[in-house]
Amino acid sequence: MDPEAELDPRPDPLLGALAALGGFFVLRTAVDLACEPPAGLPTLADVYDGTVSRGRGDCVTFRVRKVARSLGTRETRTAASVAHLGLAARLWSVALGCAAVYGRVPDLDPGRLRWDPDASAPDDLWLAGVRPLPGDAETVAAVVLDAHLAPLAALLRDRYRLASGLLWGNAASALTGAARELDRWAHAHGRPDVAARAGALTRRLLAHPPLTGTGTLTGTAFRRRSCCLYYRAPGGGLCGDCCLTRAPSPKPRAPGTR
Repeated sequence: MDPEAELDPRPDPLLGALAALGGFFVLRTAVDLACEPPAGLPTLADVYDGTVSRGRGDCVTFRVRKVARSLGTRETRTAASVAHLGLAARLWSVALGCAAVYGRVPDLDPGRLRWDPDASAPDDLWLAGVRPLPGDAETVAAVVLDAHLAPLAALLRDRYRLASGLLWGNAASALTGAARELDRWAHAHGRPDVAARAGALTRRLLAHPPLTGTGTLTGTAFRRRSCCLYYRAPGGGLCGDCCLTRAPSPKPRAPGTR
């Protein structure tokens, strides 16, 4: 099937058009009976409040430990940053993808959006019903920045001592990464309207506090002013939008430390 044919200008209850854009853009919904969420998945509202647990720890700790094992690192700050990037990328991709393709954005109320902390990347999300909202930048900012990324950043700052600049740099990187994927898909499938909407929304969102000043956007290329710490993972290296030009040399460990 031609992926372009899958796109529909109307927000459908399954948001099926987003599947053509890649895994980060997929949003499972309660009416998609073929994709029922596993029993017991927490809502993101409960996750941000720290009121639910999985295994021996809460869901955020569980996810960070899972990412740490995947990266092969013992540094929880690095794993927490990478986990944050992954969830931010999913939220931005869904919202920006819907706004660019449909001209509307679903209400991603954290109390109605379920998340699987044990899933592989990209993070699995399920939404209890689709309530379309306007697809303007202010609404997208309210849906993603205010409702999700602000409480998530507060939680990670408190628990893992991640700097605000790093977290909002992650948010900006996730946003511009989603925009690049949309732009790439749109030009490959003859949808300049999608590319134009995605680009305009991204520029407006980057001017929205607290993303203001997180980096410089040139076309679809972004250079952030902070580092996500991925280079500290074994074999991690630098991301394409990193503020660093080369990874810092590891600091020598003091005798007797691990």
